[in-house]
Amino acid sequence: MKHYELAVKFYKEKGPKHDENLWKIRQKRDAAIKEIKEWEILRCKASEIKDYVVENLESLIEEFTKNAQKNGIEVYFAKDAKEHNEIVLKLLKEKNARKVVKSKSMLTEECSLNEFLKQNGIEVVDTDLGERIVQLRGEKPSHIVLPAIHTTKEDVAEILHEKNTDPTYLTHKMRKLLREEFLTSNAAITGANFLIADKGWAVVCTNEGNADLGVTLNSLHIISAGVDKLLPNLKDLGLFLRMLARNATGQKITTYSTIFGKTDKKRVVILVDNGRIQRSKGEFKDTLKCIRCSACLTTCPVFRRSGGHAYRYVIPGPIGSLLAPLSDKEEYKDLPFACTLCGSCEMVCPVKIPFSKQLVNMRKYVNEENPLFKLAEKSMHSPEMFKLFSLILRLTPKPLLQKVIKEWSKYKALPEIPKRRFISL
Repeated sequence: MKHYELAVKFYKEKGPKHDENLWKIRQKRDAAIKEIKEWEILRCKASEIKDYVVENLESLIEEFTKNAQKNGIEVYFAKDAKEHNEIVLKLLKEKNARKVVKSKSMLTEECSLNEFLKQNGIEVVDTDLGERIVQLRGEKPSHIVLPAIHTTKEDVAEILHEKNTDPTYLTHKMRKLLREEFLTSNAAITGANFLIADKGWAVVCTNEGNADLGVTLNSLHIISAGVDKLLPNLKDLGLFLRMLARNATGQKITTYSTIFGKTDKKRVVILVDNGRIQRSKGEFKDTLKCIRCSACLTTCPVFRRSGGHAYRYVIPGPIGSLLAPLSDKEEYKDLPFACTLCGSCEMVCPVKIPFSKQLVNMRKYVNEENPLFKLAEKSMHSPEMFKLFSLILRLTPKPLLQKVIKEWSKYKALPEIPKRRFISL
């Protein structure tokens, strides 16, 4: 099933409530940023910092590695998901670990780490409440920050075999069950929201404290992070901490913002490329500026009504529609078109990613080998080609034309082709 089929199915079942819930988050976000008069100045500054990161990615990787090693932190570089997973497995085998507690990490989802470790006899327990819910349901997260936003309290009660659907009761029940997992684990894995190059530190932001608990109780801490998480210095961190939570949930700051640096336990940072360095030199380099705040998802009218699973990729929404085709053009070529180009994502993005321009370019990218698309594009830039193209449209029988563009005409009525061109009026 492609995006539109999954979207229609989701909307019939849960779409209106999902839309309502996310719009409430968007309203909280708007209220939070109104408290900061200089918000647009901060957006410009944040965008400039991330532009610098993208342009100097390789040198920042070297700087972070050097400073982290000074802090006694082991640093590995993984060129792709396979190499990342193999490094994690090696570290866990050295520890003789059989159970790992993990705090939410979109990077490990990108690398399919849970499935890989399970195949190698290691249990992975996701410890964020939302992540644990979708894990027990056998699903993937449907949102970057709110992974179980598509579920109801009745859904959660069902997986816990409970009749009581009170959210507070269910939360305490899940907390009790997770506490046992923490106490019987052998290692902790976390992602990182930011990596501070001039200090060699990793910063993890959570609202539940689960990352901190997992790290505290275990002697091995593995941090998996994409190289795009780098920031040049500690001063920059203050700016991004002010922006991250406000855009994500409407909070002034996350409940726990923990810096992991020098330690007496074994701490390992795995810096993952997986195509990022190459992307930093191409036309879609602006996608590397994303800080995974999820504001673009929460505001997107298509995402709110279709749900995250309709995108089929680990990261959904507008940013996912850009990232997915870069990982598999053929599989995700429909996603750049799951967009109205309304620009709402662009307006809320804290680092000013030019979504509209990037999505239009992505549409060209996924269709660059399509001769009809090339012909149509050329006709838009040449008066003579457009004249020929419009003549072909007028002369083509409507049933045949509908057959050629069946995906478009499936849900939209084909407009009448004007008999006279506008230029001739």
